Amino acid sequence: MHPNPRLALAAIAAAIAASSVTLSAHAEVVDVTVTVQNLAPANGIAFAPLHLGFHSGSFDAFNLGGVATAPIISVAEGGAGGAWQAAFAAADATATRGTVGGLLLPGATSSLTLRVDTALNPLFTFAGMVVPSNDFFIGNDSPTEYRLFDATGALTLPSITVRASEIWDAGSEVFDPAAAAFVGNNDLRTPQNSVVALNFAELAAFNGLSTGAGYTFNSGLSAGSEVYRISFEVSPVPEPGSWAMLTAGLLGIGYLARRRRDEGARSALGAA
Repeated sequence: MHPNPRLALAAIAAAIAASSVTLSAHAEVVDVTVTVQNLAPANGIAFAPLHLGFHSGSFDAFNLGGVATAPIISVAEGGAGGAWQAAFAAADATATRGTVGGLLLPGATSSLTLRVDTALNPLFTFAGMVVPSNDFFIGNDSPTEYRLFDATGALTLPSITVRASEIWDAGSEVFDPAAAAFVGNNDLRTPQNSVVALNFAELAAFNGLSTGAGYTFNSGLSAGSEVYRISFEVSPVPEPGSWAMLTAGLLGIGYLARRRRDEGARSALGAA
């Protein structure tokens, strides 16, 4: 007794539909590709690796007018960010964290892909050192400033653009070109014991100095200059079982199509 091809096709179609529903039901877990780009003018500022995290809103690295603490100092002075990452992990154990890029020179880009549960971690936080400087950085003051995903898991903020007027001074190290990263010896530091403030104008004081990348520095910035962009692209992450159902359905369709073709050929030969 041969199986009814119509019934078989109906069963396969049902399996494919079920797998599609499963894929949609798990759309809150996605792969997010984060791309960073240095938009500063040629021979201008560069950036240390960007420390970033997708989170629920419980990690606050610094505040305007507040004294910089170890987490943000670890970013602003040297760019390593070890204390920033550790504090982030302690504040939000379910956050998805990472670091993207090396030394990002003017015009350069770098990317990183992370798997994110958008229901748990709809918010985005970042911090990265600006060089040359003693303690300048970019980052978001409020932990809830950048909500990337809505309640359905849809990406609602495809990019973040940072302007020169949004560059921070940690107020933790005295301005000194001889001790500044990228143009001096960053191990030679003098504590400033001030507070976090917005400050890009001081970067012009490094003009004319030779950088670690071999070019002569020229800030070339005004308050409205775009200096950094973070872009996001999202790809769905289906469950392994959903892929198995979908693959089985497609293979079944292929098998039935081939069987029909073979039966047609045999019928034609019998008629001949």
